[in-house]
Amino acid sequence: MEIRHFRYFLAVARQRNFTRAAEQLGIAPPTLSRQIQDMEQALGTRLFVRQQREVSLTEAGAALVREAEATVRQFEFAQRNAQRAGRGEIGHIELGYVASAVYSGLLQKQVQRFSQDCPDVSLSVRESPMAALPGLVAEGRFDIGYIRSPMTLPEGVEAVRLDAEGFVLALPAESWLGRLPEIAPAHLHNETFVLPEQISGTLQVAAEGGYAPKLGPQPGGLVAVLALVSLGQGVAVVPESVVGHVGLPNVLYRPIQGSTASSWLSLIHRRFEKAPAVARYIEQVRGQCS
Repeated sequence: MEIRHFRYFLAVARQRNFTRAAEQLGIAPPTLSRQIQDMEQALGTRLFVRQQREVSLTEAGAALVREAEATVRQFEFAQRNAQRAGRGEIGHIELGYVASAVYSGLLQKQVQRFSQDCPDVSLSVRESPMAALPGLVAEGRFDIGYIRSPMTLPEGVEAVRLDAEGFVLALPAESWLGRLPEIAPAHLHNETFVLPEQISGTLQVAAEGGYAPKLGPQPGGLVAVLALVSLGQGVAVVPESVVGHVGLPNVLYRPIQGSTASSWLSLIHRRFEKAPAVARYIEQVRGQCS
C-alpha cells in the first residue's frame, strides 16, 4: 500500500459515501472504489460495509482509522520538514566570533534578526581565537564566523564586509600620555604596544607616526590585552567599540588625534556553502549590508 491508499480510506471513512469522498479527492468514484478494494485485498479483510447510500466501517476499518490518520500526519510532517529544511527554515548553525563583534553590538543584532525570521534553526554561538577561526570555518568545525579584518583567509573561505570603525588608545591611568591635551601617533614612538589579535591598527598608527613600533606581548582577546594595560605593561590600539563596554581599573581610553587607522568586522563562510540554513544566514547578512 501507498500513502494515497490511506488518504482514500480516510476520505471514505469521514464522508461515509464513495461519491462524496471521490469529489473531495478529485477522482472518479469507480477509481476510488477500486483503490479501496485493493487495500482490502492487501489486508485480507473488509474495511467497509457497503450499503445502498452509505458505507460504515467494519471493526477492522475502525481499528485502521487512528493508525491511518497518524501515518498521514507523519508523512505530511516529513514532507513539510524536508521543504522547510530546503528553504533553510530548520537546521543548525555553528557560529564562532571574536569579542569585538559583541562589543560593537553587530553580532547580537544579526543573530537576533535571523532567529526571529527562522526560529526553528538552532544556533551554537561560541567565542574563538581570531587566528584560529578562519581555519575552523574552512575545516567545517564552524559554519560561519565573525572576525576583524583585514586578515588573510584560507583557500575556499570568503568574507562579507560589515561595519568599519576606528581605533582608540588604551593606556594606564598613571601614564604621562594621559596628561596630554591630545595624543598623536608620534607621541607613542617610545611606548610598548600590547598587541590585540588584530595588529593592523597598531601598525597603521606607528606608520602614521613615522616609526617602527616596539611590540610587546600578544595575550589573546581584548580583555586580556586591556588587563595587561591596566597592569602597566604598555599601551594598546583597540577598536573604539570597546569604549563604554569594557571598563577595567587603571585603564583610560583616549582618541588618537589625526589617525585614520580603521578596521572592519567581516562574516566569513565557506565559498560553496551547501547547507540551506547556513546559506540563508549568509544571504540575510548580505541583504542587510546592501
